[in-house]
Amino acid sequence: MSKSENTIEQQPHQFALLKQKRFLPFFLTQALGALNDNIFKNALVIMIGFRGISALGLDSKLLVTAAAVIFILPFFLFSATVGQLADKFEKSRSIRFIKLAEIGIMMLASLGLYLDNPIMLLTVLFLLGFQSTVFGPIKYGLLPQHLEEDELVGGNALVESGTFLAILIGTIIGGAIAALEGDIVFWLSSAILTVSVMGYFVSTKIPHTASVAPELKINWNPFSETYRNLKFLKSNKVVFLAILGISWFWFYGAVFLAQIANYTQYSLAGKETVATLILAVFSIGIGIGSVLCERLSNGRVEIGLVPIGAIGLSVFAIDLYNANPQTGMEAIYSWKEFIAMSHNWRILFDIAFIGIFGGIYTVPLYSLVQQRSDKKHLSRIIAGNNILNALFMVVSGLFSMILLSFDYSIPQLFLITGIINILVAIYVFTKAPEFITRFITWCLINSLYRIRQLNLSSIPKKSGCVLVCNHVSFVDALIIGGYCKRNVKFVMDYKIFKLPIVGPFFKLIGAIPIAPARENQALMDSAFDSIAKALEQDEVVCIFPEGKLTADGQLGEFKQGIEHIIQRTPVPVIPMALKGLWGSWFSRKNGMAMTGVPRKYMSKIELVVGELIPAEEVNRHTLRDKVFALHGYGL
Repeated sequence: MSKSENTIEQQPHQFALLKQKRFLPFFLTQALGALNDNIFKNALVIMIGFRGISALGLDSKLLVTAAAVIFILPFFLFSATVGQLADKFEKSRSIRFIKLAEIGIMMLASLGLYLDNPIMLLTVLFLLGFQSTVFGPIKYGLLPQHLEEDELVGGNALVESGTFLAILIGTIIGGAIAALEGDIVFWLSSAILTVSVMGYFVSTKIPHTASVAPELKINWNPFSETYRNLKFLKSNKVVFLAILGISWFWFYGAVFLAQIANYTQYSLAGKETVATLILAVFSIGIGIGSVLCERLSNGRVEIGLVPIGAIGLSVFAIDLYNANPQTGMEAIYSWKEFIAMSHNWRILFDIAFIGIFGGIYTVPLYSLVQQRSDKKHLSRIIAGNNILNALFMVVSGLFSMILLSFDYSIPQLFLITGIINILVAIYVFTKAPEFITRFITWCLINSLYRIRQLNLSSIPKKSGCVLVCNHVSFVDALIIGGYCKRNVKFVMDYKIFKLPIVGPFFKLIGAIPIAPARENQALMDSAFDSIAKALEQDEVVCIFPEGKLTADGQLGEFKQGIEHIIQRTPVPVIPMALKGLWGSWFSRKNGMAMTGVPRKYMSKIELVVGELIPAEEVNRHTLRDKVFALHGYGL
């Protein structure tokens, strides 16, 4: 048995990051900030919704929506400016200043509570929004500086789940304080001041995070910089569409979260504790979905999960309406009375799964933006993302206010949002087919096969390299691409592109067609040019040196193409072997592949990776021997 077969790659669990100084202080700082925001926001929203607080001539229904708009307005106004500051200055020091400012904002909040001044409290909401505006670009710009690329999904998942756990705890604490019959001002002021002080002290432990663009000249004009930021976002199509997807989720989420108090009271006949329960269930769902992402994605940035999340967001929003379309109720039930009625479990189920699929939807999108953006511009890209998020959230508030003013019920508002989500998903996924191709790949390799991977850590994390593998079936490329943590560019026989099922798919994923010189010299030359260009850009290229699918299950001779590739662009080569695919529906064991109906599901296969071979030691005969040994042909 070879060395690689004795080595099953052990991926560090994402929770291991919580033991490391490069991540834990930042994680706690972010969580405490979210906790404090939600203690205050939820207490204020519940006091508005259930205690009849009014301001600016608005009744409680519209004031709750207006409060949500006030909180996110600074994102729209100031994101472009603070994105520049995040790239220009060292990030840990900036975070400490932000946390000091939070203490001052919470002092102002305490004064507003003591004076019972709604205008002052709404001003505090605006300042909290401004604080979050400043923190956002720093947060998402800091993670890629301290985490490896294969830790991004796990790190983002922990940040998202930790944030929503903090939202859950803040929701419970804020709701419990708002429901007190005693001195609400004392307890709420004590809570928000204590948490803000804790957040500052934790932030002092965040390690130094170097400036990525110290030479940057700040443009203080928010309007011209906002325009330039939005224009810059379009330079990378996939990143821009990912940001549109994120912004749409904030539209979707804002519609639901802003209406929870009113939905609880007028549609579910629930008291304040039921509103807290609903928010808690949603937050737990987001946390579960975020953590699931790392498991489902196998440690890579798996955008194939995004369509799954989008489907779930629509299905459960529509079912939430069907579960309870009522309106015009009066708040009479406590949380215990609410869950004692069996029909309400369907509502809680729908809300939980909206949260779960929301986590599955957003984590890969944020990780994609961090992975594919220029690190020197990442904070400004995140700032551009925040601008669009804010715009979408402002529009969501106006959207909700318009529909509610036309006497649409809150359940109907949820239904319409779920239907619009389908249209948005169709638009994004048709503009960026990569989302759908990755979705199909993920579904395929997780439904037909159980895959054991050996020694994937041999593949370099950043530099260019060539993967060589035996060619057993039409899905070899999908399996290799699905389990390698880097994006892989495949080289394939041009005839495969003419096949009715897999051909169009391989065109979508950007595979490189190649032909023998005797059949099409120009296509062969073009293929070698494309391979060289990809390797020069530090991409991973995979070829099947046999040049065709095996017809008998045995390993064929390797062609000279691999030697030409390495002579032109000297990069290391990693031998690989796929085991267990011979005899599958996609192989040629019984003649033609992909005929009839697949008879086996969850078949056991292995992807075995050998040790890296330096460019100067590469030749086709040695590589064939390596792949032969990895597979164990004839053993």
